[in-house]
Amino acid sequence: MNSLLKTKTLLWKNFKCPTGQKSVLNTHILVMSYPGYPPTGYPPFPGYPPAGQESTFPPPGQYPYPSGFPPVGGGAYPPAPSSGYPGVGGYPAPSGYPAPGGYPGATPPGGVPSYPGVPPGPGFGAPPGAAGFSGYPQPPSQPYGGGPAQVPLPGGFPAGQYPGGQGPYPSQPAAVTQGAQGTIQPAANFDAMKDAEILRKAMKGFGTDEQAIVNVVANRSNDQRQKIKAAFKTMYGKDLIKDLKSELSGNMEELILALFMPPTYYDAWSLRNAMKGAGTQERVLIEILCTRTNQEIREIVRCYQSEFGRDLEKDIRSDTSGHFERLLVSMCQGNRDENQNVNHQLAQEDAQRLYQAGEGRLGTDESCFNMILATRSFPQLKATMEAYSRVANRDLLSSVAREFSGNVESGLKTILQCALNRPAFFAERLYYSMKGAGTDDSTLVRTVVTRSEIDLVQIKQMFQQMYQKALSTMIASDTSGDYRRLLLAIVGQ
Repeated sequence: MNSLLKTKTLLWKNFKCPTGQKSVLNTHILVMSYPGYPPTGYPPFPGYPPAGQESTFPPPGQYPYPSGFPPVGGGAYPPAPSSGYPGVGGYPAPSGYPAPGGYPGATPPGGVPSYPGVPPGPGFGAPPGAAGFSGYPQPPSQPYGGGPAQVPLPGGFPAGQYPGGQGPYPSQPAAVTQGAQGTIQPAANFDAMKDAEILRKAMKGFGTDEQAIVNVVANRSNDQRQKIKAAFKTMYGKDLIKDLKSELSGNMEELILALFMPPTYYDAWSLRNAMKGAGTQERVLIEILCTRTNQEIREIVRCYQSEFGRDLEKDIRSDTSGHFERLLVSMCQGNRDENQNVNHQLAQEDAQRLYQAGEGRLGTDESCFNMILATRSFPQLKATMEAYSRVANRDLLSSVAREFSGNVESGLKTILQCALNRPAFFAERLYYSMKGAGTDDSTLVRTVVTRSEIDLVQIKQMFQQMYQKALSTMIASDTSGDYRRLLLAIVGQ
């Protein structure tokens, strides 16, 4: 700093210019004296962006949504570390996507289905003993897909390596076609009474024919399962859920009952279960509230009140605190902008605001991050993330990791991950549910059931690319018996 001031003094003495011009020189010298500011005009960052992936703003209305995104560890999601992102690169979307509208007609039950539209997917958690709630409105499907974006490597892993530790990080393809596909589609020639009869025979007498139950449950949509449940009670005067509970146990029981729960009730019960009793399962709150659409969240809030007689927002306030509480309260309003058009000027302004609220100041303005990440649409957030990389010369996810910690960090990262690539987020959740000693069966069941009718095909593809192994292979090695057979029947090979 002393040498810079001396230089400034010499320049001031020796530089001859018209009256009033020296203030301009003075301004430029002062700007030079603050390293790291302004956020624009940085020298090239080593290795960034990757060759051939230089990012430019596309014309308004042509920004694709969402792009590929690698897994991010940290926060409340065990056991991924959260030490930041060692590099920046492109992340590929699943290979083999057919063109929009190009999915062929229906396939036989049990196969990977065609994609005439995305049916609603079930929610999280294991159902309670009650069997009702068959008439609750179903949430809408969610659009997925994407395009190019600058995204970081997972925090805490070696640069150029997957969390699985194999091979180089793949580059982002030039374009990704939109569309998502579940592994379960409504069965053709569906007969609820016939299926109810099959289930009755499977549970009647000594022992249980679990394979017969698997064959029915794994090849019917959630809506069809609700009709089977109603037909069973009409035909036999008995509650199917109670009969299943009496015949099954352990993880197999949890998985079967989860498949028979309507999606909205499933989510509402999971939230209640996550906050009931001692302790709070924060990652369940994050997974549900930070990934659902406005309509889904509003339906969950109403269901939570009607089924449990409790106010969701009040329960969140009593079980969480600080900036994490504020983020979840924002999420449960269900008021995110869902306009799919991108305002690139706003993206640039938001990127500058986020920089000034975090990296560009001493301390962090948490409210600014909350406001932008809780209100902007996912396509808008994706554009903001790309603009931020240019403004700050660092990706937004790594800045969040530097500025936040704990549950609020995990919540903010989840929102950004879903803006970039939702299937990659759930692929990471599946991987860490089975990685290492033991298996987090609740997370495994929750994720497989939730995504089975939405985007499990894309999740499988992302899992293969991210960890160099098939999801079905990892499930087969971590589970056993009828539980394994049912999971594999849902996931497919």
